[in-house]
Amino acid sequence: MTTRTGGQILVDQLKINGCDRIFTVPGESFLAVLDALHDAPEIDVVVCRQEGGVAYMADADGKMTGRPGVAFVTRGPGATNASAGVHVAFQDSTPMILFVGDLDRGDRDREGFQEIDFTQFFGPIAKWAARIDDARRIPEYVARAWRVATAGRPGPVVLALPEDMLRDEVDVPDRPAVPPLAEAPDPGAVQALFELVKESCAPIAIVGGADWSPRAAHHFANFACRHGIPVAAAFRRQDAIDNDCSVYAGQLGYGPNPKLQQRVRDADLIIAVGARLGESTTDGYKLIAPDHPGQTLVHVHPDPNELGHVYHADLPICADMGEFAEMLAGWAEPDLVKFSAGEEAHREWLEWSEPKAREGVALDLGPCVAAMREKLPHNTIICNGAGNFSGWWHRYWRYGVTPTQLAPTSGSMGYGLPASVAAALRFKDRPVVCVAGDGDFLMNGQELATAAQYGADLLVILVDNSSYGTIRMHQEREYPDRISATALKSPDFAALARAYGGWSETVERTEDFAPALDRAMEQRGIRLIHCRTDVEVISNATTISALRERS
Repeated sequence: MTTRTGGQILVDQLKINGCDRIFTVPGESFLAVLDALHDAPEIDVVVCRQEGGVAYMADADGKMTGRPGVAFVTRGPGATNASAGVHVAFQDSTPMILFVGDLDRGDRDREGFQEIDFTQFFGPIAKWAARIDDARRIPEYVARAWRVATAGRPGPVVLALPEDMLRDEVDVPDRPAVPPLAEAPDPGAVQALFELVKESCAPIAIVGGADWSPRAAHHFANFACRHGIPVAAAFRRQDAIDNDCSVYAGQLGYGPNPKLQQRVRDADLIIAVGARLGESTTDGYKLIAPDHPGQTLVHVHPDPNELGHVYHADLPICADMGEFAEMLAGWAEPDLVKFSAGEEAHREWLEWSEPKAREGVALDLGPCVAAMREKLPHNTIICNGAGNFSGWWHRYWRYGVTPTQLAPTSGSMGYGLPASVAAALRFKDRPVVCVAGDGDFLMNGQELATAAQYGADLLVILVDNSSYGTIRMHQEREYPDRISATALKSPDFAALARAYGGWSETVERTEDFAPALDRAMEQRGIRLIHCRTDVEVISNATTISALRERS
């Protein structure tokens, strides 16, 4: 062993565990880490413009790789700015580790410069929050953080790093890499599942969530197709299986196909795999009630603490998603049960997801999404934050196998652009599209500077209706024609993109979108299409006038 600073020990542990990229806004509180990264070419350091962007990028990277997305921020405002991304990672079950530079150990509890008790602050929104006071224990803490972030239900870990601790020079051995855990399902439980399928008349599966992977997607799709079981995606998990799959039935959440909702109500067997069955997916716990009378629930999840947490599970199965799906797909069945409902549900989804032209709308987003489907490949990664604008893509876009959708189930605004930067850097050979509203975009629009700095190749579709549209929609439902605090005055977004060195155009008519998209695809780097829409068309399903007529 040789003496190393705490900062060097920390960077060495990241390398051992396969970390190849971190996201940061630099701070004086972790200069020893930045110094160690100078000699670590194996780790790509992405410098962002605000800590909210840092945390969202780390979350997106964790979603794409299945490994912890790693972020470094400084204390006080740096940490609080990053907290929104920690919350997203917690609700989205994303593996992530946030390192926070902190004040010297001897200055604690004096309300020192930017002091916060990070274990208390992050405790409710992280799987584990701790502070490393001894540089000799850095390998121990990092190994535990890696395990906690990835095991069971994945999620965020926050580790506070006192500045003087990172400068300490100590002798300590490294910990070996933390191997992934993959718990196989109980074969007896899988046999019981197949018995329930045989007894069922109207089964449906709801998939996507914790620990989901391309392996899980492939094998579960094979199982569902063989039996003809309709497969619905949990909210914003639309890439859980390829949407071209013959039994894919669409997504649950906000604005789903009413026919799919009715299938869920009529189902006598619900197979939930990976999904928590949260508020959004279950329409406020009403589409599927926690006690689901008259329905049998098989709940499969990698974390035993989730099973029975809210929903009564008639058959709880704790297992790794890939292991479970592969066992299903390879199960020897003497009596094959085949339902017609899967293909029927897929046809209903195809009809629901085909845009219909809307009369009197200058810029109709439905045909715009259809134009994107024609011109962009199936492996395109669509990234979005929160807002009614996203509903057009949720309904009309057809997602390939994960990762092709990066969208926060927590409904956090400002997520799409940072996520698209992370995606463009991770998958340089695939098209990446950020879909954003005008209010949503400006919450993290500064990360266009990060995209420009690192040569990220991405397309931004910016939907501008001069409003916080989702809140305006609810406002019109509850207080029609009494607009308050939802109108926006936005900048010239096309000019803003050009200021960052990008290509841009403004589109105000439906027929102009496809040609603008063609021109955008001929460019490289940042491309932005500024779509000026009418707030009257408040969602893909209704208008403000229609909402007022109902009130």
